[in-house]
Amino acid sequence: MKRKIVKIDEQKCNGCGLCITGCHEGALQIVNGKAKIVSDAYCDGLGACIPECPTEAITIEEREAAAFDEEAVKKHMEKEKNPPTQLECGCPGTHASTIQRKAKIVSPIKVTEVESQLRQWPCQIKLVPVNAPYFDNAHLLVAADCTAYAYANIHQHFMRNKITIIGCPKLDETDYSEKLTKILQNHEIKSVTVLRMEVPCCSGIVNYVKKALLNSEKMIPWNVVTIGTDGSIIED
Repeated sequence: MKRKIVKIDEQKCNGCGLCITGCHEGALQIVNGKAKIVSDAYCDGLGACIPECPTEAITIEEREAAAFDEEAVKKHMEKEKNPPTQLECGCPGTHASTIQRKAKIVSPIKVTEVESQLRQWPCQIKLVPVNAPYFDNAHLLVAADCTAYAYANIHQHFMRNKITIIGCPKLDETDYSEKLTKILQNHEIKSVTVLRMEVPCCSGIVNYVKKALLNSEKMIPWNVVTIGTDGSIIED
């Protein structure tokens, strides 16, 4: 039958995975770094996923497709509640793995406390006030929250002498760009560093910062650093 159904432009898709949270039927998955429809029967063609896409890669087209099957969707979603250890989509962010590290013998006498480099509170992007005085003349670190756990020396290497704000667009299900734009417009920010994980969904935080920089109409130096799931620095 010919009906309306979601269409994904793979050239525009950055694999952030935000569309997946917007699809309540489980019709979309990340496959080889791109969003794809796993079954036409799961897509109702209403396009609830479209507003979630930061790159406008999703549209609605009319083509030959299997009819929307509500019963199949229910079975599919029930299965999704008990996913396997490694999902078929291939996204590295969903793979369960153990990181082997060599044990280090440390004398308790020589252990010293490491001083936190967090210079303000709150630090969640959703909670920080856009007019907070600590943003004035600050070097800003916008970090995906998982980076603090993956990279052991984040305080000394990245947070030192910076104002740190953290978030995860996939879990928060929000567009940070509007709030980040206000922060950049209301303050003289000296530089912006984006700290992300290597997983595709983490590109969302980079896109929101990029959008905020453009919207602010300010020439602010910025860079992106990627942390691997094993805690290594992939790009610097």
